[in-house]
Amino acid sequence: MNTVSNPGFQANKTAPVEYHNHLVPEIFILLRPKITLMLTFIGIGLYDKKDISVKGLEAIRRADHVYAEFYTSALMGTTVKEMEALYGREITVLDREDVEQQPEWLQRALTEKVVFLTGGDAMVSTTHVDLRMRAHELGIKTSIIHGSSILSAVPGLTGLQNYRFGKSTTIPHPYTHKDRTIISHTPYDTIRSNLDSGMHTLVFLDIDPEKGYMTINRGCELLMEVDSQQGKPDLGQRLTVGVARAGSPSPVVVALPMIELADYDFGGPLHILVVPADLHFMEAEALVKLAGAPEKILDMAK
Repeated sequence: MNTVSNPGFQANKTAPVEYHNHLVPEIFILLRPKITLMLTFIGIGLYDKKDISVKGLEAIRRADHVYAEFYTSALMGTTVKEMEALYGREITVLDREDVEQQPEWLQRALTEKVVFLTGGDAMVSTTHVDLRMRAHELGIKTSIIHGSSILSAVPGLTGLQNYRFGKSTTIPHPYTHKDRTIISHTPYDTIRSNLDSGMHTLVFLDIDPEKGYMTINRGCELLMEVDSQQGKPDLGQRLTVGVARAGSPSPVVVALPMIELADYDFGGPLHILVVPADLHFMEAEALVKLAGAPEKILDMAK
């Protein structure tokens, strides 16, 4: 067979690289490994290292770089070291500034395979949607591997019908301004708006690096304080549902009037609240059986 040597590059001086004569361009195309470089968003679930899907695990093990953020959600049943041991890869944990302000690491996805891990589902947080759009602006191909989400876990744990949830909201930690304590009214307004429309409200509770994880108890106290300021102190008597450690082997789900829920011991984080609208009779029955709600709610259900 006729061969030609490549004078421009040699693997070593004694063994010149050779190609089939007239097929050089075609052979590069046919034999070149098909490597797709991209940024893959992977939702790793709700509670521990084993919540990740098989598809997500495979993508991690194929990646050149593995990044994660845990300020929008955290897996309370595991540690980064435990995840690294199971996944077989080193994980670089990013802070808010790394993700939202200066994501220089994103550039690596132009030449290497990068995965980005998040608690819950990969695209529930608007922060992650924004990051995906930034990647597209840079010409980076993206893909999503979804994970279990609190948005589906809460209806499953409580028995509330998922299509009856309205706009969700987040209660932030209060802050001080000019010697005044400022409590956000936005969560309260969202709840009232949803109630007027006959919709349940999923209420996320703040995660702050300095102030820590907000509890169900504190969330209830803040809502009732705003309710009092608005001159409508009736929210405390409204049936409210608290969910702690969804996705764990022993989640806690309790439905009581908000003023009683504020004193209930839910244990460790993560916590989340639901303020239901008027209940369908099946929802009321589920809350009585699954969340210990007072049986009198059965008489008020539709």
